[in-house]
Amino acid sequence: MADEVTVEVADGVAVLTINRPQARNAINEAAARAMAAAIDELDARRDVRVLVLTGAGGTFSAGMDLKGFLAGENAMAGGRGFAGITARPPATPVIAAVEGYALAGGFELVLSCDLIVASEEARFGLPEVSRGLVAAAGGLLRLPRRIPYHLAMEIALTGAMFSAQRLHRAGLVNRLVPAGAALAEARALAAQVAMNAPLSLAATKRIIVESADWPSDEAFGRQREIIDPVFGSEDAKEGAAAFAAKRPPVWRGE
Repeated sequence: MADEVTVEVADGVAVLTINRPQARNAINEAAARAMAAAIDELDARRDVRVLVLTGAGGTFSAGMDLKGFLAGENAMAGGRGFAGITARPPATPVIAAVEGYALAGGFELVLSCDLIVASEEARFGLPEVSRGLVAAAGGLLRLPRRIPYHLAMEIALTGAMFSAQRLHRAGLVNRLVPAGAALAEARALAAQVAMNAPLSLAATKRIIVESADWPSDEAFGRQREIIDPVFGSEDAKEGAAAFAAKRPPVWRGE
């Protein structure tokens, strides 16, 4: 794996760390390619049930590396959109562990995750309008679906920074923790998720993500297409057998 993104896997949880602290973890082409490659690999592994995404050096990400952009680098390299994830997030659930700043593309990177753990000192924002740009990596698409419309508009139109406390009150941040504790809390949350069946987790995430666009008269039919393989899986049998035997299940992802 390239130095720009480090990966650690243990107990069903993979921690991906953007490792460019000297640039406040801004995303250049190498980081985007490394992230996309890591997700491609981890999303296919049966022993990985949850991903945790964080940044090195006390900050999450300042967004796109503007020096790299001016030099002609492509921060959308790797086939998954900006930062190797925003346009095509993995089927595996993803938890963001946010310390410091998550700005511009860094905030959009957070919004591509399924759960958010943030330090009380974390700051979020979409400052693109103040730079003559537009938040085009999913921020304007995802934010109004996650928080009240007028707050999403304030964030997007002012370009100002917003505290983790305010976004926690708005329901965007799942868990608010003291400074320096975001990754530990994200690992604890990931451990809770990782106890569950991988096929069930992937199907559950897929239904929640995709069903927002389903016509109401098709919703149960589309859901059935996703859940039928899960109900017919070996893991479904194992879950029932483990419950009956009062023992922990042993998931195989089959």
